[in-house]
Amino acid sequence: MPAPKIDTTIGRRALAAVLDGSTVRTDRATAVRYLLQLLAEKAPGNTVEVRVPPFGAVQVLEGPRHTRGTPPNVVETDADTWIALATGASAWSELYAAGLISASGTRADISALLPLRP
Repeated sequence: MPAPKIDTTIGRRALAAVLDGSTVRTDRATAVRYLLQLLAEKAPGNTVEVRVPPFGAVQVLEGPRHTRGTPPNVVETDADTWIALATGASAWSELYAAGLISASGTRADISALLPLRP
């Protein structure tokens, strides 16, 4: 069952709170999930799994569908790094070089999809 869609107003409010320094876990969780939702809307598909533990994960990009086990194309990062990437505060190349993004698989570089327009 897919996660319920986050309303734009709620998502933007949570993201603004986090960007303003909120340390409230629900703000961070909502902001991360909202940005993952925007990514999935921008690039629907099942080829790359983007994970931001413990808050969420989405599958994106058209191509071969993954159904069991560990996906061949995975991007994983923490909440703060994901928010920086998704909002354009930091560049993929910079954060990847710093070891803050784990990207495995031939299609795991999703930098062309970022930043998102929250």
